[in-house]
Amino acid sequence: MKKLFIGLIIGLIVGFPLGINFGKDVPLLSNPFAAKPDLAERVKERTGEVLQETKEAIHDATKPVQEKMK
Repeated sequence: MKKLFIGLIIGLIVGFPLGINFGKDVPLLSNPFAAKPDLAERVKERTGEVLQETKEAIHDATKPVQEKMK
């Protein structure tokens, strides 16, 4: 019984930081308590990605019309 509790404690100590990193989608062995990037920077990055994907989708959707115009 003593070994079970020791194993649970060690598992919690190791598993908790790994779980935090997994949830944040960062490398598992990085510092789980490190400061997050600035919210404005994260929004800019994600917005840029979405805009690029949208531009590509519009380009693909209008490609047949552009070819007919030529």
